[in-house]
Amino acid sequence: MRKAYLEASAIMGALIVSLSACSPSVADLDKQAEAAYDAKDFTKAAELYQKAADQGDAHAQYNLALMYHDGEGVPKDLAKAAELFQKVADQGYADAQNALGVMYEEGGGVPKDIGKAKELYQKAADQGDANAQYNLGAIYYNGLGVPKDLAKAAKLYQDAADQGDADAQYSLGVMYRDGDGVPKDLAKAAALFQKAADQGLAKAQGNLGVMYHNGEGVSKDDAKAIEFLQKAADQGLAEAEYNLGNRYSNGQGVPKNLVKAAELFQKAADQGLAKAQYNLGVMYYSGLGVPKDLAKATELFQKAADQGDADAQEALQRLKAGNQGNAEAQYNLGNMYYNGQGVPKDLARAAKLYQDAANQGDANAQYNLGAIYYNGLGVPKDRAKAIKLFQKAADQGDADAQEVLQRLKAGK
Repeated sequence: MRKAYLEASAIMGALIVSLSACSPSVADLDKQAEAAYDAKDFTKAAELYQKAADQGDAHAQYNLALMYHDGEGVPKDLAKAAELFQKVADQGYADAQNALGVMYEEGGGVPKDIGKAKELYQKAADQGDANAQYNLGAIYYNGLGVPKDLAKAAKLYQDAADQGDADAQYSLGVMYRDGDGVPKDLAKAAALFQKAADQGLAKAQGNLGVMYHNGEGVSKDDAKAIEFLQKAADQGLAEAEYNLGNRYSNGQGVPKNLVKAAELFQKAADQGLAKAQYNLGVMYYSGLGVPKDLAKATELFQKAADQGDADAQEALQRLKAGNQGNAEAQYNLGNMYYNGQGVPKDLARAAKLYQDAANQGDANAQYNLGAIYYNGLGVPKDRAKAIKLFQKAADQGDADAQEVLQRLKAGK
């Protein structure tokens, strides 16, 4: 949620400090420290910043605070970092006010205090600091220590987005996509996601990929959908890995590749994404893109079920109910593939699963497989085989199969 401090290397020359009142020696110390930092000699940079900071130089105090915060050239010390940020914030510098606000919001180096964080964000935002505008917007969006105020959040996100802040562009895009505090406007959402995506923000790239896939706010474009999902997945965004995995699983915009799909689901599953764990579980259960492994499938279903994933919970129940040769589990999974429930619709795969269950004497599977052969769904049409399967199911008392056989004999 929070936009924290800039990297020390990026802020070295960015914090504008009037040096007119500083002695040349302080200015020289700053320059020497910057040179040492750029040369990756962090210990020397910290020593030089300390000397300038001791003379009250705000630029040095700020950069030294960053080094204590990150443990660069000095032992990591959040309390010391907060102390230094406070000195600079007291001089009215927006970057330090925002940085200290983050520490108060997170409770790092100082007691957690949302009210204090908001106060500091406000001071920095009033000076036009984009990071602080975004952070304050998030405070209002989430109602942290203040009444939730989506209108204020949108205004602050807009102020930061207008300055090119990628996180603000993304967050405002989400609000326009969902009609949350602003009128729903998919075109505007897509435009904002594009701006953030152009800056490399993975979650914006992922959302833009989905919008191109669905044709929401932009013209439907499978190639662009894959492009943006791939960019986000390359940065390790679990949701993008999952969505891209689905594209490879179904052959949408890319050649169908179950091995690639399984790899992407694995990456997302490793980050704890429940729906990826479930999909990967289905692949291990069925041997799609990976070796068939019932134990691994069960483990993945359990992980997803523990997070409340309904499909995974149902899959586990079916597995437990189908322990006798797994016939019922195969039948149930066949139904899932037949109906496209939680998995891509695949009649050939459904037929294979029904066959496995039917071979173990499952009457429901025998009946369903008979219907598949009778209608030529996912398999070559074969009336003789269909009647044989209906008969097997009917012999076990399956009422549907008995009725179908009667109709066939009557020529209906």
